[in-house]
Amino acid sequence: MGYLLYSLTFLALLTGTALYLTRARWLPSFQDRVHSIRFPGSDYLYSRLAPGGSFEDDMEAGLSSANFDLTGNVEGGDGRAGLDDAAKREVLRIMKKRRLKFDEARRVYMEQRFKENGIGADGRPRDPKFVSFS
Repeated sequence: MGYLLYSLTFLALLTGTALYLTRARWLPSFQDRVHSIRFPGSDYLYSRLAPGGSFEDDMEAGLSSANFDLTGNVEGGDGRAGLDDAAKREVLRIMKKRRLKFDEARRVYMEQRFKENGIGADGRPRDPKFVSFS
């Protein structure tokens, strides 16, 4: 009985060490699977955005940076509705899922949009019939 306990303890210690040392390989795919599980009410955790909010609400949600500055809109009293709601949700999802800052998440979002619309990373269309005279 004692050997069984020692064997199980050794096996658990060996498995834990192997998982810890190889976590860079398996952890990202595991996190993607865990984050893809939808729990009731999980849409409202940490990033509750009012539809049709203002630029001030967007700044408070973390959707502003030195490269994408919204302070001019807020200080100028811009009365528009703020940023696009669907894009805000997607950028915030990318920020949480990949743990990126706003500028990087915005870049990833735009690359995804380019890919969906058949535009390459260099900004040129990927249409085989495309002809450019420059």
